[in-house]
Amino acid sequence: MTKKDELRIDQQQLTNAWQRTLPEWIEESDKCEVLADESDPHALRITIQNAGRQAYSLDFKVQYVDSREVKVQLIDVEKDQVSVDERTEVIQQLIQDYTRHLHECAQALHQLTHA
Repeated sequence: MTKKDELRIDQQQLTNAWQRTLPEWIEESDKCEVLADESDPHALRITIQNAGRQAYSLDFKVQYVDSREVKVQLIDVEKDQVSVDERTEVIQQLIQDYTRHLHECAQALHQLTHA
């Protein structure tokens, strides 16, 4: 028996939808890259480059728990291609903001993912 509410969209379609939609949910000056997670067909790898003076790059894994709910996991924070301590207040605020934006983007794609 299969799970009742599992994600039923092709990973490439999902990736394309996120590539189109995510820029609407982050600051206009920020940049984002959305890739299919090669090790998990229900997950995406998302990098957001913050346009602020600090120029941080944040890597997230967004995994669909079911057709509606996503689990957002921070993978790494970098500045000038070097990993940095993500426990600083500034970075914690960025992580919180981007995590919220990722959840909002997932919500916006709900019609597509909850087919």
